[in-house]
Amino acid sequence: MNIMLGNLTVEDMERRMSISFPDELKKFMNENHQQKAENVQPGKWHCFDLPFFLVCGDMDTAIKIHESLKPFAADIKESLQIGVS
Repeated sequence: MNIMLGNLTVEDMERRMSISFPDELKKFMNENHQQKAENVQPGKWHCFDLPFFLVCGDMDTAIKIHESLKPFAADIKESLQIGVS
């Protein structure tokens, strides 16, 4: 059994990764953050602290976030895993 902890905000993720997300991504993520970790809904996301893992409610959301962060890959200080529930 895996134990996953945390409910990170966009700002928490930026600090942890040592980058600033693009404004368009911040707006999207702030509007679509799901507080509850269970059953992440399509279009929503939830980020755990331990492990540092972003769960998206559908593949389109995961791809949108991944593609928005991809140009910053060389500057990211800590890897973020992205998955779909």
